[in-house]
Amino acid sequence: MSQHQIIPGQSVTLADIPTEARTFCDDRKKAEKRFRKLRDEFIQWQRVLWSDGKQKLLIVLQATDAGGKDGTIRKVFKGVNPQGVKVVSFKAPSTLERSHDYLWRVHQAVPPTGMIGVFNRSHYEDVLVVRVENLVPEDEWRQRYQQINEFERLLTETGTRILKFYLHISKDEQRRRFQERLDDPEKHFKFSLDDLQKRKHWDDYRDAFEEALMRCSTEWAPWYVIPADQKWYRNLAISEIIVKTLEEMNPQFPTIDYDPAQIRIED
Repeated sequence: MSQHQIIPGQSVTLADIPTEARTFCDDRKKAEKRFRKLRDEFIQWQRVLWSDGKQKLLIVLQATDAGGKDGTIRKVFKGVNPQGVKVVSFKAPSTLERSHDYLWRVHQAVPPTGMIGVFNRSHYEDVLVVRVENLVPEDEWRQRYQQINEFERLLTETGTRILKFYLHISKDEQRRRFQERLDDPEKHFKFSLDDLQKRKHWDDYRDAFEEALMRCSTEWAPWYVIPADQKWYRNLAISEIIVKTLEEMNPQFPTIDYDPAQIRIED
């Protein structure tokens, strides 16, 4: 799935990157079968990672509203041992969080050894929403690209493997998903009038994402742009990358200091 990776320093124009699955896969049935196999592999690798307790994996999910972050977590992580995974959603910072630097709350949420951490939105909001909504001066948020790169380098050098996924949907697909939420009473809670305000700034957010992807895809913390109009392909592509990464990490069950064959359980 390296075709989805943003090469460090590469210019990014999201309008030129497909959002539809058919560019990469035209057999949904085959893709869903492959995804189920990968999910089983992921479940096993996560079990070993947790048992080994020596490495850690951080998965960052970013997208426009209705991009599919929640659905990705629900589908890709189905069946994974919840003891070994922690999902963190970053909302507007609290008063305490605002009294610290913008990475303070993020660093506290980084997974410990043996764990997989999932960021549903992340520190990248501090070069996305703060930029578009003019929450901080430009000279301040522009410094953050390098700060984020160095922060992620620190995490990598201290044992955290990082994968970052941008779920790439079209404006038409966002409109369809918004309408689906309005039409289904059980999905009303997922819709906010603020979503419509942000949609008016679609181009501004697109520009902000492009610069973040270009400036912050590094050898140690790559960005992947995942075509996400079709959820079945999104799930497949992300699972392929996660499983490949875990294979490279190659955690092992810990060795034991006794011979099980010599152990007898008394009645």
